[in-house]
Amino acid sequence: MNFELKAMDLVAAADEKCDVLVLLVPKSFKAAKDDLSQLVGAALKSGDLETGVGKVLSLYRPLQAAGVRVVLASVGEGGAREVRSAVVAALGVAKSANLKRLCVCFAAPAQEAAVRAAVLAVADATYTYTFSKSKPQPRTVQRVLIGARNAAETKTTFDRAVAIVSGVELAKEWANRPANLATPKHLGSAAQDLAKHPKIECTVLGPKEVAKLGMGSFMAVAQGSEEPLRFIVLRYNGAAKTKAPTVLVGKGITFDSGGISIKPAPDMDEMKFDMSGAASVLGTFKTLGLLKPAINVVGLIAACENLINGKAVKPGDVVTSMSGQTIEILNTDAEGRLILCDALTYAERFKPTAVVDIATLTGACVIALGAVRSGMFASQDTLAQSLSEAGDRSQDLCWRMPLDEEYAEGLKTNFADVANVAGRAAGSVTAAKFLQRFADKYPWAHLDIAGSAWKSGAQKGATGRPVGLLVEFLLAQAHGK
Repeated sequence: MNFELKAMDLVAAADEKCDVLVLLVPKSFKAAKDDLSQLVGAALKSGDLETGVGKVLSLYRPLQAAGVRVVLASVGEGGAREVRSAVVAALGVAKSANLKRLCVCFAAPAQEAAVRAAVLAVADATYTYTFSKSKPQPRTVQRVLIGARNAAETKTTFDRAVAIVSGVELAKEWANRPANLATPKHLGSAAQDLAKHPKIECTVLGPKEVAKLGMGSFMAVAQGSEEPLRFIVLRYNGAAKTKAPTVLVGKGITFDSGGISIKPAPDMDEMKFDMSGAASVLGTFKTLGLLKPAINVVGLIAACENLINGKAVKPGDVVTSMSGQTIEILNTDAEGRLILCDALTYAERFKPTAVVDIATLTGACVIALGAVRSGMFASQDTLAQSLSEAGDRSQDLCWRMPLDEEYAEGLKTNFADVANVAGRAAGSVTAAKFLQRFADKYPWAHLDIAGSAWKSGAQKGATGRPVGLLVEFLLAQAHGK
């Protein structure tokens, strides 16, 4: 799918030959004298096009436009969130097997954030998973033209959005693949493919190398599976070697049965999404390779399965992490933090400016925040603010959660330095407190994406979050913000 940005008013939009023309109409719209403007004005005046955000009016071969179908979509004040809702609604009524050429035109000058939202919304609404289907039906849309009167002013934002789409769709692709086709080995190969970009390097470590590093916590989770673990190290080198990197750490549990503390059978298939944090790191590096910002970034992915065999770790077992701290594993289904803690210790060697880990970590975060915002924990206010602002810019929202020291009380145990769980109360916070023990050498943040990484039900599938947030965060670092 190719995106193009073009300077366009409604006169030019009327002449655009396409299968579907989506006109984004603000409630402040004033009709000019051209035929298409008059059509929009009449639709508003009659009430056939309501002004509520996401309200649409679909027309077939209207005389006022060259498009086969024209969809008028209300965008309220024209903000990013409103535009995204309107585009999704418009494509919901315009999808067809014949939709190959799509034009999305702003009926008034567009905000930069709105242009970004339109690009991302089109990609999201037309995305189709095909990898494991015998008769795949890929997206039909081949060309997407974004039209805006002030196109030149929004070109940089447009280009960034198109690059983010590539990263989001790579993250979706790997998170959506079934666990037997997205093993740790497969993730390692996907990371190595990213090294085809000139500024990206990749190293993939196997069980022997990980054992030499002393990653006893990571290895404990992996020992219940026949699939060998992988520890993936990606490096994006966009700045001088002397410039300290930002490190992203992705949870890569390619399937999570819960281990001995086995999960309930209903919806267990969705545990293929438990590597969404890893997928978001892959997607972010894809976007970095396209945008080439002046920043250094390291991506660390700890990838393994959490299954049950005769060697599987048991509740009550004590393991030694790479940091030397011992951990009593009270619940084998709290495995994400066990692989992340060793990756966080590994991150110390890069002397990073900041480390952000991304993980589908706790059901408690889903209860707290649902699917709208990712949970965000940070050891420094400035880092928290940077991530929050990046989420707002990308409409990939997060919400800061507490890290009061009192929450760590439940992690105390008589048999090791720390337990891996602390009971049901504030489960997402106590999980973050566990990770914080291994991240005291640098500014650190944790994104719990358990609620935002995928959708359930009829729309089951990965969202590609938080690639948008991470890219905006890193680009801001590149510009010294």
